Amino acid sequence: MDILALSATQKYAALRPATQPAESESSVGKTAAGALRDFAQTLQETEQIAKAGMTGDADPHALVQALAQTELAVETAVTVRNKVVEAYQEILRMPV
Repeated sequence: MDILALSATQKYAALRPATQPAESESSVGKTAAGALRDFAQTLQETEQIAKAGMTGDADPHALVQALAQTELAVETAVTVRNKVVEAYQEILRMPV
């Protein structure tokens, strides 16, 4: 009986790292992190251009283009958030 307990403990210890995230992120994680960085960068650039536009230093065409990019980025973020919430709600509705 003692040998079986030891064997089970060793097998559990060997399989435990498989449940933990690997050192290298998955491609989905890298993609999501890159998208968040791009989103933040777009917002920062638009904010700088908007400030320059208020002082009259920015080209009106650049200002309109930056605002359109920001609008698209925000709409995309909201859509992704809505899909995540829908998926979470669907998981909650699953019978146990």
